[in-house]
Amino acid sequence: MTNANAPLLAALDLPEFTTANRVWMAPLTRSRSTPRECEQTPLHALYYAQRASAGLIVSEATQISHEGQGYAWTPGIFTDGQVESWKLVTDAVHNAGGRIFCQLWHVGAISHQVFQPEGRAPVSASVWTPEGEAFVGDRLAEGPTAPFPEARALLGDEIPRLVEDYRHAARCAARAGFDGVEVHAANGYLIDQFLRSSTNKRDDDYGGSLENRLRLLDEVVAAVADELPAGRVGVRLSPMGGPGGSSDAKPEETYPAAAEKLAGRGLAYLHVVRPNGHTGSGGSDEGNDIVKDMRERFDGVFVANGEFTTEEAARWVEQGHADAIAFGRLFIANPDLPARLAADGPYAKADEDTFYGGGAEGYVDYPTLDRVTDPLPNG
Repeated sequence: MTNANAPLLAALDLPEFTTANRVWMAPLTRSRSTPRECEQTPLHALYYAQRASAGLIVSEATQISHEGQGYAWTPGIFTDGQVESWKLVTDAVHNAGGRIFCQLWHVGAISHQVFQPEGRAPVSASVWTPEGEAFVGDRLAEGPTAPFPEARALLGDEIPRLVEDYRHAARCAARAGFDGVEVHAANGYLIDQFLRSSTNKRDDDYGGSLENRLRLLDEVVAAVADELPAGRVGVRLSPMGGPGGSSDAKPEETYPAAAEKLAGRGLAYLHVVRPNGHTGSGGSDEGNDIVKDMRERFDGVFVANGEFTTEEAARWVEQGHADAIAFGRLFIANPDLPARLAADGPYAKADEDTFYGGGAEGYVDYPTLDRVTDPLPNG
């Protein structure tokens, strides 16, 4: 192969299996799950199967509990019905020759009472009111969004229950047929709220020092790796950005330390989101430097994500800054993205108006390359 994308199309060895390429599908919230049960449908099975040529698919963010939900029409992985619904997806992906991990998600404060058990306040590392509005869909008569309420601090004696929720979700993911799980510790959601100094004002074993702020991440990953082989557990981190406006005073220290904390465990990979326009923090050379430092601190497969062009992605892999690149919007519009990279394009553009909510339009109707390039039949 002679095109510039060749580095992305090489096989990649993970601890438990080998991926066919280094073109991974990033987790992408699309808000098409059933409204109350938070289950998947045959439409989801088709969507993911269309993209099974990815080296690895990371599922859309999937809440680990009732408490963990923060957006309308997102899926869960904690009830028997949700497990059965996800089996449609994993079977479809496997039948198409692909592999898929389930991203385990707890949004923390990025929620609203309409999603919470008994209408209670959302939880976080400390008392915090995020900036902006929650996407509540059809839960309120006033409209699809509502201001974030004040979140309460998790009590110390609640944290073992929280860790057990992650453990239970990992078991459910295995039952559903996933090849592994990704612990979502990025984008300002619950685990990240414990990592970030602006949202963690605790004075117990989970707050204050950097070591303490890393404790929840450490305990959750350990619990999940008790349920699954460590080589089937990935982790996602992001030094900057995310909804709600949280931040860390010293991301150049916090996130490399988190990467180092995860080293030596035999994990499947570390997946890092660099600062980009979609996270609300914009791109920066500083952000790239932090990501590259995290790469140096972690001893396993390293995956980067965040507004990569195909050219930059190939360069990062070729230069050793990452072992794989996770693509989001490109995979929405180009279900056969590895084939398009092999052909050096062309690439379709995603329709942003159909990203969240709706049905088949903008979800399963993007054509593959052969349908784009084959001539129309006569007549």
